[in-house]
Amino acid sequence: MTEHEEESNHSSSALYPLKRHWTWWYLNDERTKSWEDRLKKVYTFSTVPEFWALYDAIRPPSGLNPMCDYNVFRDDIQPMWEVPENANGGRWLIAVDKSKQDMVDAIWLEILMALVGEQFGKDMESICGLVCNVRGKGSKISVWTKDCNDDETNLRIGVVLKEKLMAASKDLTKPLFDVIRYEDHDSCQKKTSSLVKAKLSLHSAENPEKPVGSL
Repeated sequence: MTEHEEESNHSSSALYPLKRHWTWWYLNDERTKSWEDRLKKVYTFSTVPEFWALYDAIRPPSGLNPMCDYNVFRDDIQPMWEVPENANGGRWLIAVDKSKQDMVDAIWLEILMALVGEQFGKDMESICGLVCNVRGKGSKISVWTKDCNDDETNLRIGVVLKEKLMAASKDLTKPLFDVIRYEDHDSCQKKTSSLVKAKLSLHSAENPEKPVGSL
């Protein structure tokens, strides 16, 4: 690369800074290793060009093997339940059935762009990061927040998520999701079945059949 090209690239990056730094993490499928040894830091980006260069250079979630994860978190937060920023938090969860795995990439990118683009306003400070768990029986995409008991903030975050995903679904025969559910991390860690009682729920349908207490 010539000196002129280097200067041009640096200038281009400087023109499109993100408000905060984000780190992309990858959890591989080497089950013989510990979880910590499987988790790798891929790259920390802080500009729009860096984000798109990284996104275009790596496989989308649909290209990962089962038991692999992608995590994109604010640079000062590790993608683990145990760290202080996540310990008292929860997640907005979107479950993607195995038969709809083609939707995983679209949901992931839509939420990722909303995060790095600061689309959640003042509630960005309550968001820790975004996770995609790729599994053989179906994948999960979740937005982690700091305080599972701050229902007002978490609901606003959920409403923005719903709006973004519904807008991305406008040219599809069906919405990208049926329901998004808010769960606290503590219940997820202690669960004895595949289901965790949701603190909040938002549906793509206007008047779905839903349990009392859902939104």
